[in-house]
Amino acid sequence: MLQAGLWYSAPVTNSIWAMSPPPQEVPVMVCRGVRGATTIASNSRSEILRATRRLLALIIRLNGIQPDEVASAIFTTTRDLNAEFPALAARQLGWLDAALLCGHEMDVPHSLPHCIRILVHWNTSKSIHDIHHVYLGEAVKLRPDKAELPSIDEAELTAWIDAQLLAWQNGRSRA
Repeated sequence: MLQAGLWYSAPVTNSIWAMSPPPQEVPVMVCRGVRGATTIASNSRSEILRATRRLLALIIRLNGIQPDEVASAIFTTTRDLNAEFPALAARQLGWLDAALLCGHEMDVPHSLPHCIRILVHWNTSKSIHDIHHVYLGEAVKLRPDKAELPSIDEAELTAWIDAQLLAWQNGRSRA
């Protein structure tokens, strides 16, 4: 035979909030998505890597992303681009430990050709409204509302990319 019973607990006489110290203001770290896309003229290894490095460098520099803050990144190309994996550009820029994945975009009729897209999963305390998404070339048609970027020193950006590429090449030659 089953017997039903009531559980009794003493009434709370002190507020739980009164017994614990007030919470400290600590920035909350969350994983945010940072998007970017660019287009290139032809399906060549050098052009895929050059354009992806520039796009990713802009994403990194405009957002202040550090390699150890990157959870993962997905790189996609339209089906007309297959001469190289665009994720190699991320390795060349120092993302040696991040999980990277390449794939093709859906082959939707009348979609933008020769397009490289990036989605970075970034651990940050920045607000979603403080993130700069980057759309270059014909890819500005994908998100015209994100086409305007803060001013950037192109010579400095190119020098940074070249320094990262040189460090990657030197690291590979030692291995």
